[in-house]
Amino acid sequence: MSSEVAIRVEGVGKCYAIYDKPHHRLLQQLFPNARPWHREFHALREVGFEVRRGETVGIVGRNGSGKSTLLQIVCGTLTPSSGRVEVNGRIAALLELGAGFNPEFTGRENVFLNGTVLGLTRAEIEARFDSIAAFADIGEFIEQPVKTYSSGMYVRLAFAVAINVDPDILVVDEALSVGDEAFQRKCYARLEAMREGGATVLFVSHSAGTVLELCNRVVLLDRGEMLKAGTPRFVLSRYQKLAYAPVAQAEAIRAAIRAEDEDATASIGPSSGAAPAAEAIADAAEGAQFDASLVPLSQVRYVNRGAHIEDPHLETTSGRRVNLLIAGCEYVYAYRVRFERSASGVRCGMLIRTISGLELAGAVTATPSQALSLVAAGEELCVSFRWRCLLAPGAYFLN
Repeated sequence: MSSEVAIRVEGVGKCYAIYDKPHHRLLQQLFPNARPWHREFHALREVGFEVRRGETVGIVGRNGSGKSTLLQIVCGTLTPSSGRVEVNGRIAALLELGAGFNPEFTGRENVFLNGTVLGLTRAEIEARFDSIAAFADIGEFIEQPVKTYSSGMYVRLAFAVAINVDPDILVVDEALSVGDEAFQRKCYARLEAMREGGATVLFVSHSAGTVLELCNRVVLLDRGEMLKAGTPRFVLSRYQKLAYAPVAQAEAIRAAIRAEDEDATASIGPSSGAAPAAEAIADAAEGAQFDASLVPLSQVRYVNRGAHIEDPHLETTSGRRVNLLIAGCEYVYAYRVRFERSASGVRCGMLIRTISGLELAGAVTATPSQALSLVAAGEELCVSFRWRCLLAPGAYFLN
């Protein structure tokens, strides 16, 4: 990966004037010094980061956090209110669905229109048209007006054009979530090939698995502010913690995320004062072991919402605690849930993740219709999942 900067965002802000009544716009123009006729809404505040050439960077955040606004500023379709953006290289973008298409034009005509906007000559577009049409795979609809297209056909054609102009930088705003599964897989395979070929990719996605798979780094936005930038697993875990937090506690979590230092955490390692690995206890029945020094230092705890999970652990079917497993053997994942207030429709679950945070498998105790109708405050549930370890050798996290 080259150290050359493809995208540099420095102190970018975007402020909109919000008028309570339509005629206040006119009054603002006629009497600007009389009093403020509008309120200010800051979609972005002092956002700054760099994307190196050949890097894939994801942008995550809750709805309304400023992700799409930021991408539009990077692409040049919006002007920032403050700060600056520097882009080095040809940029192709998939922003709002169908953006850049004339609905009255056919698919073929829009390919030439869009290709021209992206900097290709007519001869270059003609040379690439067959590849574009083949990737879009919309058949005879390529000759029909795009106003007759479904949302999936829109995005197929738009993506096909964007990737076939050989962009140095590709910007994608959640557009691929519209296509069917087969097309999404084809798109992600092409993104991976472009990345390996040295292209820079900047995209917004709500799919944690996609971000983990594709990205080198992730930027977390919330309420127009960049809270954190770092490795995918670190940033996504903080994003999920914020997304699932009660509204009353969101600001405290935002402050904690700002103050947190990724370098101060590690994926797995010995804790201070932990027993040495030599003291691992062998399980005679199944060959599994318990290593007291194998402790997750980057554990993420979500905000308490009325029930507290205690003592999550793995054990053999005979009840011996283990954390070094033997493939093919059966184990039990167990924990207790203490309820601080009454709850209805209660189900319990588990999830296995890779150390990068990719979700592999999980289970729940019941379907929604079979959930416990009521658990009273003060009660405690003992939860256990019996499962066979069919994981490849490696380190894993359990939620």
